[in-house]
Amino acid sequence: MEMRKAYAATLAKLMEENKNIVILDADLSKACGTGPLYEKFPNRCFDIGIAETNMTSIAAGMATYGCIPFIHSFAPFVARRTFDQIAVSIVYAEQKVVIVGTDPGVWTAANGGTHMSFEDVAAMRALPNMVVFEPVDSTQLTLALPQIVECPNPVYIRMARKEVPDVFGSDYKFDLFKADTLTQGDDLTIIVSGINTPDCVKAAEILKDEGINVNLINMHTIKPLDKATVLESAKRTKKVLTVENANCIGGLYGAVAELLSKELPTKCDYVAVNDELGEVGTTDELKIRYGLTLEKILEKARNLIKEK
Repeated sequence: MEMRKAYAATLAKLMEENKNIVILDADLSKACGTGPLYEKFPNRCFDIGIAETNMTSIAAGMATYGCIPFIHSFAPFVARRTFDQIAVSIVYAEQKVVIVGTDPGVWTAANGGTHMSFEDVAAMRALPNMVVFEPVDSTQLTLALPQIVECPNPVYIRMARKEVPDVFGSDYKFDLFKADTLTQGDDLTIIVSGINTPDCVKAAEILKDEGINVNLINMHTIKPLDKATVLESAKRTKKVLTVENANCIGGLYGAVAELLSKELPTKCDYVAVNDELGEVGTTDELKIRYGLTLEKILEKARNLIKEK
């Protein structure tokens, strides 16, 4: 199932249970998947038009009256264009708003560099009390949304719109603030967020055949970071590789490196965008262009293992 369809279906159930949840879109309800909610809850869904900053301020105002607003747009428009409104009207004013940025990083594909956000994680991480969540598949997203509604903090959801490979099964148990260990090993820690997770699962299988046992962690919540899981794994493996569809500056690698440099100095490397802007291409082409491939993950992992 497409992520946006799973998102809308889950949100519809939550809106039936909680009358305070409201939807705001910036003329992208079809693209973001919220269109069906307008038919079911016409008095609780609002298309603000191509005016993301206004949408954010309106949502903050609604939150002061007890609403739980979910606001939607493409990642750069809702995280970069609206940064000041988020910082002042939501964070400084201590309002609970859920900010949904769709098709982050190379997921933007043919929409190109103006629509491609590699810096949204860094921007949202820098805001006090902001929770930054990036689901890996529809199962994880579906289980996360009820916990996000209950979370008192503002939340940034970094979400792919279309279909992604399943990583988790029906027996999966989710905790918003606890990372998931997908494979266990003592040779290397790989910490991954978002769409690179299936490639990391494959990488762990290939490396296992080479005699390298990977402790693979899906860090779905980048802020607050699950420090205990990172430190426990790094202490055992003594080598850490992070993988993300975002800039190497300020994202998952930054969060992990900041923690380890203070608590447990550890040899680290990353697979991420090397401080560049986006461009046009298919997602697969862009993964190659920015070095986000399975082959790059394997290369960086093997190099870390060789280092003493």
